[in-house]
Amino acid sequence: MTDLQGKNILVIGASGGLGAPLCRALAAAGARLTITGRDTRRLQDIGLPEATALTAELKDPNVGRTLVDAVIDRHGQLDGVVFAAGVVAFGSAAELDDDVVDELLLVNYLAPLRITRAALGVLPAGGFVVNISAVVAETPVANMSAYAASKSALTAFDAAARTEARRKKIRIVDARPPHTETGLATRPIAGVAPKLPTGLTPESVAARIVSAITDDELDLPSSAFSTG
Repeated sequence: MTDLQGKNILVIGASGGLGAPLCRALAAAGARLTITGRDTRRLQDIGLPEATALTAELKDPNVGRTLVDAVIDRHGQLDGVVFAAGVVAFGSAAELDDDVVDELLLVNYLAPLRITRAALGVLPAGGFVVNISAVVAETPVANMSAYAASKSALTAFDAAARTEARRKKIRIVDARPPHTETGLATRPIAGVAPKLPTGLTPESVAARIVSAITDDELDLPSSAFSTG
């Protein structure tokens, strides 16, 4: 079991539809949070005034080292990372332009990769990284090929890096929740979302992820999330 009381946790994408309930659940478990997003006001709206709030540009190649150094400078130690940021795009493979594909890979794959790599250099034994991928990494669907590829790349990275990190007793957890009502589908960087079934609540997904952290789970496939 991992006790989060007093642990220093970095949450990326904290002001998002899933990031905010994740922050509240982690804080309720006693974690000391450093929360990041692009908008200071939205970070304040999470309602955790005791958290350290930082703005970050995830497309910056130095984002990993910048954020990890900031946590170490302020708190002396980093115990865990939760990456909850992401962008989505819709459209056929032939329709999406290169800039859209680049942004999907930069935010959904390269940013968590860079932050994970930076964190692995400072996390202690018992530390963890949780990267939130998506169900499309397991079952790619038409008109979401580039998005699915960006999430599949993250899931593959997590699986390989998990084996490497095990020697240091650090967990890398890949979470692939089914469609969740975060509002992300209403804010695509390209295309229009198809009609989607009602998804899981962000609060239930956040609770499941925090449970996986405290219960020392290693992987969270879509089947690990209740659809009831």
